Amino acid sequence: MQVRIYRPAKSAMQSGQGGTRRWILEFEPQSAKVTDPMMGWVGSADVYGQVRMFFETKEEAIAYAARRGLECQVDDPHERIERAKSYADNFRPDRIL
Repeated sequence: MQVRIYRPAKSAMQSGQGGTRRWILEFEPQSAKVTDPMMGWVGSADVYGQVRMFFETKEEAIAYAARRGLECQVDDPHERIERAKSYADNFRPDRIL
C-alpha cells in the first residue's frame, strides 16, 4: 500500500505558521470516486482516503510506515527564506522605487 508523507505549507490566507510544524501521513487513493446518479453526491469505497495521521518528525512517520510494511513517498518541504525587514526602510532617502 502506498502512503505519502509530507509537511503542509502555510495557508495563503494568513501570515502565521500554524499547522505547518507536524508531518502528515496520508494513504494514496485505492479506487476512483464515483458520483451518485440520484443525489449527485461524490463517494468512494476507499476507507483509507479518510485516514490522516500526524507525527512530530519525519523520522517517526517513516518508521511507522516501515513497521506497517507501507511503501512511502516523502515530500520534503520547501524551506521559507526569511529576510529581516524594517518598516523604517520604506522611508530611507537612498531607497530605490
